[in-house]
Amino acid sequence: MTARKKRKKEVVFPSLPDGVCLTDTHCHLDMDDYQGEVTQLLDRAAALGVGRVVTIGIDLESSRAAAGIAARERGVAAAAGVHPHYAAACGEGWLDELAEIAGRKEVAAIGEIGMDLNKSRVAADVQARVFELQLGLARDLGLPVVIHDRDAHEQVFGILERFAPFERGGVMHCFSGDLDLAMRAVDLGFMISIPGVVTFPNAGAMRRVAAEAPLSRLLVETDGPYLSPVPLRGRRNEPANVLFTAAEVARLRDIPLADLARATTANAMAVFALEGSDERGR
Repeated sequence: MTARKKRKKEVVFPSLPDGVCLTDTHCHLDMDDYQGEVTQLLDRAAALGVGRVVTIGIDLESSRAAAGIAARERGVAAAAGVHPHYAAACGEGWLDELAEIAGRKEVAAIGEIGMDLNKSRVAADVQARVFELQLGLARDLGLPVVIHDRDAHEQVFGILERFAPFERGGVMHCFSGDLDLAMRAVDLGFMISIPGVVTFPNAGAMRRVAAEAPLSRLLVETDGPYLSPVPLRGRRNEPANVLFTAAEVARLRDIPLADLARATTANAMAVFALEGSDERGR
């Protein structure tokens, strides 16, 4: 007797009114998980009101790929940078190469960059050096920065405070600190980006940040293909799923989802200097 394959439960997505756009400010569209499907998943997201996506580089190769996707796809901007996991691979000439990629018109930020003292096997001093060089590049090019900070709050903020002020600001990606740390970032001119983790049952500190940080400083993101929100945990994350994150943040703030979408998209357009006409329409 053949066992029946268990069907995935159908998921109903939160809905946005016509004319209201939501922005996924952090996704990795160049990754293998999306190979051959980028246009389709962007169309799927746009049909639900997620009309803009920022695709993020993690090394030189992926930064090139991110820029290429942004050049081809409407409603997509790119960030170019070297993630701390790959800091040790930065050989001679890497910063000049990154500068060339970051100088393309479709690249809106330097990122994701920063420090990771949780999973990275790269020495902290090497991470810090590569991080600082990229902050300097962002300053030289007049671009905002997208910051990766995992279990390295004091190291990351110590460096950021030395490099302040940030004329173009930046984004604390997948923010994992408490409200006090969020306000420290806000004081530096940064946006706080909330991922799908906010929908997890054990996300108490993040929920407080989502509820109480200034709305004028909030963004939402997928970090796709990772960190799918409830009720999609265990599945590949993609831009459309940012609706669940946004809906939870709106619930925590006791405001309509449409208001949360308008505010976070306005914030994204400001920090990344996105053009109003670049939305992928429904």
